[in-house]
Amino acid sequence: MEIEQASILRHQPCGGAYRELVLNAPAIAASVRPGQFLHLRIPRFEQAVLRRPFSVFRAEGEHISILYKTVGAGTMALTGVREGEVVNVMGPLGNGFPSSSPGSLPVLVAGGYGVAPLYLLARRMDMAGIIFIGAATSDDVLCVEDFAAFGWQIEIATEDGSRGARGLVTGPLDAWLASRRCPEQPEIFACGPDGMLRAVGERAIKAGHRAWLSMDRHMGCGVGACLGCVQRLKKADGSAYWGRVCRDGPVFDASQIVWNNG
Repeated sequence: MEIEQASILRHQPCGGAYRELVLNAPAIAASVRPGQFLHLRIPRFEQAVLRRPFSVFRAEGEHISILYKTVGAGTMALTGVREGEVVNVMGPLGNGFPSSSPGSLPVLVAGGYGVAPLYLLARRMDMAGIIFIGAATSDDVLCVEDFAAFGWQIEIATEDGSRGARGLVTGPLDAWLASRRCPEQPEIFACGPDGMLRAVGERAIKAGHRAWLSMDRHMGCGVGACLGCVQRLKKADGSAYWGRVCRDGPVFDASQIVWNNG
């Protein structure tokens, strides 16, 4: 983990309410793995005692970036930072996605801006697979051109039907799993809201596929000290314990997770 005073190189809109913030952070960029996150102190947001967590979107050379949506006071304040300013960044934090297993076919499932860590994962994978992108509307469908450039097959679902299939992303995922003819065993990597993660994880477990889920929680310290982001998990012997998403995750094997009524 490093703490850097990172200069802002670019801060640009990505369509709709989404923006990309590009930082010069050499130490973090050199060690980050897909699925890890940054803890960022937002300038001129004095009412916030705590930092804000963001998944790493891109990491090239000495530069890293985050992809975020304006959803609250913190991200609204973040939209006001300008190129040339300096922000205090701590990272990379948490445990990211593992490498795909030999002989498996990587299957990515993204919900909204959950596509961000999956972009970096796909960028660093040795082979292309298939990605399912789910969103509320077409404005929330992100990075399609990037995945296409990597040679990935892309399936899209929007809840309002404005792009791709109408409905939840599990619709196209179910259809693909039922009709696939490839010899490779699917290995699933997912990031998005809890409902989507649970649905994807349950499908993977039922079908005997390995699945890795990146969980989103409100984080205080980001290093496991405050216990503000706990998640109930299962040990190998079946007993349960409380893990810390920021330190033990944010990525977990789907078979580890105990959902609220589980």
